[in-house]
Amino acid sequence: MKERIAIVGAGRMGANMARRLHETGHPIAGIYDVRAAEELAQEIGAPVIHSLSEVTAAAEIILTVVTDDAAMSEIFAEGGESLLAGAEGRLFINCATVSPAVHLEVEKRARAAGAMALEACMASSITQAREGSLYLMCGGTREAFERAEPVLRDLSATLRYVGGAGEAAKVKALVNMVMNINTAGLAEGLGLGEALGLDVGMLREIFAQTGAASRVLETDGEDMQNREHSCFFSAAHAAKDSGIALELAREAGLELPLAGAAKGQFDRMTESGRGDLDKSGVAELTFRGRG
Repeated sequence: MKERIAIVGAGRMGANMARRLHETGHPIAGIYDVRAAEELAQEIGAPVIHSLSEVTAAAEIILTVVTDDAAMSEIFAEGGESLLAGAEGRLFINCATVSPAVHLEVEKRARAAGAMALEACMASSITQAREGSLYLMCGGTREAFERAEPVLRDLSATLRYVGGAGEAAKVKALVNMVMNINTAGLAEGLGLGEALGLDVGMLREIFAQTGAASRVLETDGEDMQNREHSCFFSAAHAAKDSGIALELAREAGLELPLAGAAKGQFDRMTESGRGDLDKSGVAELTFRGRG
């Protein structure tokens, strides 16, 4: 028998993961979200759950996809309304990009409640969540990973166990830091090319065959050229995730000027009210005449 799963956080990623798990035969015991979750719940035939303690009571496995450190700490509060109420025997699979220190604290609190916690950090986007082709990096105990594996296999094309709690979150922070640097750099290269009168389509083709090639060029280059910034990974999240990496660098005694500059660009987007655009929208800051 497959263990019952409840989903906490029914945004774009959480909703598509819920759909995928439903389609692959996992029993979805309920959906919890601070915003309305009725439409998704009706779509997959699962109930809406209105409190965190009810989430824990409804399922053996709770998958969380929340926004940031504060939200993560709130749903795993040590007292009051919390997923930890009556959590003995439960497995929490936490997929949000939050700081390693928060994952460590959540695992500590879960263990004290007689539960297990595993971080399953996603180096993929909304489309991959829907298809079940996520790249997942996991951190926690081996026991937690092995229990979660049947669920995570149905969500991922690549599943890697990285190490103990907090380790996968470190890797995810570095992945996103480098991705954000690449994104900001590509926007500058294409923006300068257009300002010099070069054909941007030609420039993208040449970039793809030279040292300027990158995964970001494949996913974002055409969107930057065409000003198509439908959100798959928002500028606001790019700023947040670069901030996590920069804090890790500070703790390690390193200066990362490129990471800082890239974060500055995504901060500018957020401050100008464009934080909900896809990260490709950073090109709006670098192409002449776009403001």
